[in-house]
Amino acid sequence: MSETRIDHDRLFKELLSTFFEEFVLLFFPRVYEHVDFNHLSFLSEEVLTDVTAGEKHRVDLLIETKLKGEDGLIIVHIEHQSYIQPAFSERMFIYFSRLFQKHRRRILPIAIFSYDAIRNEPSSFTVEFPFWAVLDFRFLAIELRKLPWREYIRHDNPVAAALLSKMGYNEDEKVEVKKEFLRMLTRLELDEAKQRLLFGFFETYLRLSDEEEIRLRNEVNTMEEKEAAKVMELIVSYEQKGMEKGMEKGMEKAKMDVAKRMLAKGYDADTIHELTGLPLEKIEQMKK
Repeated sequence: MSETRIDHDRLFKELLSTFFEEFVLLFFPRVYEHVDFNHLSFLSEEVLTDVTAGEKHRVDLLIETKLKGEDGLIIVHIEHQSYIQPAFSERMFIYFSRLFQKHRRRILPIAIFSYDAIRNEPSSFTVEFPFWAVLDFRFLAIELRKLPWREYIRHDNPVAAALLSKMGYNEDEKVEVKKEFLRMLTRLELDEAKQRLLFGFFETYLRLSDEEEIRLRNEVNTMEEKEAAKVMELIVSYEQKGMEKGMEKGMEKAKMDVAKRMLAKGYDADTIHELTGLPLEKIEQMKK
């Protein structure tokens, strides 16, 4: 049975567009000082055509803002490829130059590498001769797998919490990483929607086995009483949501099975809708 395909782009876009200011503050404090976060506009549907490769590329995040009082753009490219592409820096320059050609304003390029392999390519693209340097294009880069996760657990930053799941931990540390993620989540005191976003992101990339979950609970129980209570409340809350979601799926499947049998016996769509509660559109689709 094949694994469910992870929509990496959607997950990272949701995280960074929701917590863009926190992202910049965490990784690029010098940049943070110059960005006007009261004037942010996400132009994420920008499409670039790579003529040489014969393909189109949708810019992951293109943010319109003011940089030191001047209109500017920040491009954030997220690279999920599980293999290292030796021409990435060149490709990043092409994206940058096409955006500059279109918008004609200052652009700050940022690349996030989220794959597990260790990258050794420089974050620059140069064109030069022995007698003259024509181009020296550089971009800011974050290589998540190289980041020591323990250095980020004291940051009360939602992006740091979510990205613990992609940092440089080993298999033996997974339980501890999740424990620290939960502690960070309780300190952040976010609303339910944002909390759910962070929890969903983390669980996609770091999921514990049943045995590891038991170890996690045992470790939580050794915490200071008040903190342990908050963390356990969080764990139980998300377990209940997961169970409710599973029950909903199970009930939906049962209704579908009943509807299929009723269709096979010649019942009309209106009757099936009345007895099962399934939408008429879905019943009509099943008839086909």
